[in-house]
Amino acid sequence: MSTRQPLLVDRVAARRFAQRAALRYAHRLDPVAREIESRMAERLALVRLEPHRILDAASGRGTSAEALRRRFPEAQLIALDYAAAALPRPAEDGSLWRRARRLLRTDAMRTAAVCADLAALPIAASSCQMVWANLALGAEHDPMPVFREWHRVLAVGGLLMFSTYGPDTLRELRAAFASVDAVPHVHGFIDMHDLGDMLVAAGFAEPVMDMETLTLTYASVRQLMDDLRETGQLNALAHRRRTLSGRARWQALIDHCERSRQNERSRQNDRFAASVEVVYGLAWKPAPRAAAEGASVIHFERSTRKSGQ
Repeated sequence: MSTRQPLLVDRVAARRFAQRAALRYAHRLDPVAREIESRMAERLALVRLEPHRILDAASGRGTSAEALRRRFPEAQLIALDYAAAALPRPAEDGSLWRRARRLLRTDAMRTAAVCADLAALPIAASSCQMVWANLALGAEHDPMPVFREWHRVLAVGGLLMFSTYGPDTLRELRAAFASVDAVPHVHGFIDMHDLGDMLVAAGFAEPVMDMETLTLTYASVRQLMDDLRETGQLNALAHRRRTLSGRARWQALIDHCERSRQNERSRQNDRFAASVEVVYGLAWKPAPRAAAEGASVIHFERSTRKSGQ
């Protein structure tokens, strides 16, 4: 297991940033999140499971629900997010809300929107057959409480599918800020292998982990920062700078990015590159080996053999 320790996240600030972005930029969908969601959805074709109830953790503004509904039209969906403004609201106008309103009206008895903390789910144990979580762990420096909750709400044989950011995400921006001061400005993310170990420790079986790196390009580092702000992905680290960066520090950051861009110009077409390491995870909830009080669980199967055979 890696010895690298993640930076502590101020979860109250992370929720505030997500709430603010959902209110200010209700028309704005995160293209990176939607692309990763699309790649996750492609894997659903390989899933041999017909869940009765699906928890869509960190559902955002409801686009994951559309993909899940297409694949599992009979399942009840629980769309859950810790920012209330990010949840679908049928009364709102706009194309996004119209899609959500149509979804909720058509499947009113099979769709629920819930605002809650991922580490304290108001959902009964063993009540879901699938947990789907696209980029739900971004504000969790310790995913173990969340993994344990997902394990708790899953029924035996239930499936967890999730994506999250890996440690190389925004490495270019992290290096640029490191050239300016020693204060952390970019979240640290957990290695794929460590996440797999955590899944096993939380009680999951047969975890399958893989990763890929997406490269985004921007006309300037300021455009990247605007993109992060509009999608609520601002610096929510507990030890972040609480004052304005100042004109001189910001200019030093831009100068560093310009020098880096000059070095990479032939490869990045004169644009600022931003790497996004995406980690995908899949795991199952196995039958328990011991009861809650510690007694061993032995499973018997009824024999179909007849007497005398």
